[in-house]
Amino acid sequence: MAAPRRNKPTRREGIHEDLMQEWLGCEKPTNLRANITEAGALIDGILKEQFFADSLNEEEVKAVWKQVAGDFIGAHTEPVSVKDGHLVLRVTQPAMRFHLEQMKPELLKNVQNHLGKRKIRSIRFSLG
Repeated sequence: MAAPRRNKPTRREGIHEDLMQEWLGCEKPTNLRANITEAGALIDGILKEQFFADSLNEEEVKAVWKQVAGDFIGAHTEPVSVKDGHLVLRVTQPAMRFHLEQMKPELLKNVQNHLGKRKIRSIRFSLG
């Protein structure tokens, strides 16, 4: 077992401390763990604040879309994502996509009435 360390540094340790202080440009902190917060303690707050403050639940978007679109259109489309206020819908057929492009202002208004204008600003369609 190692002997307990003395309070007073040896001459060599003192020289080492002086060199390190000169090289770093400041004194070595006495407690390296002071004023340090674990990253895990901050992650939840950061995610909520930055990314999910106005986020939408995937199931909520799908339910609202089925309600707004109706049975026929709902059967041929599927909400894929909502990013930066843009609702992306997957459409099964090009003809349906053309039809939906014609209805886009009405669909957008109905979706915004259910989910909020700040959360959905536009609708985009993708074939798939």
